[in-house]
Amino acid sequence: MARPIIDNIERRLVELEKQLNEEYRKRTPKSREMYERALRVLPGGVTYHIRWFSPYPLYIVKASAQHVWDIDGNMYTDYWMGHGAHILGHNPDVVRERVVQILEERGSHLGFENDLAVEYAELLTKIVPSAEMVRYTNSGTEANMYTVRLVRAYTGKKRIVKVNGGWHGAYDALHTAVTPPYWGAESAGLPEENIKYTVGVPFNDLEVVEQHLRKRDIAAVIVEPVLGAGGCIPAEPDYLKGLRELTNQYDALLVFDEVITGFRISLGGAQEYYNVKPDVTVLGKAVGGGYPGSGAIVGIEEVMKLFDHIAISDPRKRSGHSGTFVGNPITIAAGYALASYMYQNKHLYEEFNNLWSWVKEKLSKECNTITPQCFATGLGSMIGIHFTEKEPKRHEDTVKRWSSIPYKVLHLYARLNNILYLTEHTIHFLPSMAHTKRDAEKLIDVIVQFLSLIGRQ
Repeated sequence: MARPIIDNIERRLVELEKQLNEEYRKRTPKSREMYERALRVLPGGVTYHIRWFSPYPLYIVKASAQHVWDIDGNMYTDYWMGHGAHILGHNPDVVRERVVQILEERGSHLGFENDLAVEYAELLTKIVPSAEMVRYTNSGTEANMYTVRLVRAYTGKKRIVKVNGGWHGAYDALHTAVTPPYWGAESAGLPEENIKYTVGVPFNDLEVVEQHLRKRDIAAVIVEPVLGAGGCIPAEPDYLKGLRELTNQYDALLVFDEVITGFRISLGGAQEYYNVKPDVTVLGKAVGGGYPGSGAIVGIEEVMKLFDHIAISDPRKRSGHSGTFVGNPITIAAGYALASYMYQNKHLYEEFNNLWSWVKEKLSKECNTITPQCFATGLGSMIGIHFTEKEPKRHEDTVKRWSSIPYKVLHLYARLNNILYLTEHTIHFLPSMAHTKRDAEKLIDVIVQFLSLIGRQ
């Protein structure tokens, strides 16, 4: 694409951004005031940097079903849904009522074993194809941390292969190969020696994985079956099957990070959808029914028994795992309520996935009508939009953008059309089953309107 055409598009978008910013400031004065207060006590004025967007973030005070309301009273259709945790929408009756019941009958944190944790583990072993045993954690990050220890303990090897652009939380050993140049620490204060046994590889590329498996002693390959923060890019048809075959061949373990895809792509996650069983699966977000402290490790018994303190009394010979709030009755009750409801209503997934697959196809068609092009990626209810040189098949493709300005301006344009998602740098849509076809049609309309501002072929 000729640079003068892109320069012209960028000039128009910069001018549009100025106009939209004025309207945004008029519509959200209380959020602006709250942000100014937040800057005094919160670094960057936020609790998590990805929740910031220009010129200042919205402060949300209420959520219900597919909607959220900001402190100024503006209502938005939410496509972030608690980082993807709320499959049934915000605050669904089936989850809330069970949590209230357990809180009143039992309390919030017992500090001892409880029957709810056993019942939920039994259900998870029915739901997740590869799950034979379960350990709960307080987050997806924690689950990944303990999983890395576990696979190293089982194999006796140190090296981990992860996918470039894959996000597995902020645990040291996996906090690398997230952004270009895909090596080195992704955070200040993270010593290089903490990541020296972690290798980044391109997504959807079996050849590079085999090269590492052949040349090095690899404990495990860890992968999101659909890249989440990496741009909602699905695994190609034979990729996960190929990873399963390669890890078997080279005596490594296969780990699926299903923190986002779990309960979302299907009840049994992406492993059910793709019909590929990993050795260990990391769960988070939805596994706790959208409540805080959500995480779990599930896997085959042969590997999971390394957590067993009775069978392995020496702590130096077993894989360590702990957590004050693991298995607490509130999070467990919320997760069980969601999972059991979905277990009894599996038919909902077909309609859910069909609707959002239709949205992705409609967006792909619309992206084809502009010059330069954009691309829609995703699987089921995970959708990404990319203003890139070619359709992304791996994270490396998502950063080859013909411009970064459309991402920022579309985010602002969507907000002013009462649509909210994150982030303003990477476009993710993670709808819930509470979203309707009318919501989907409005989303398409707003994006089409924005694309018309860029230019038609």
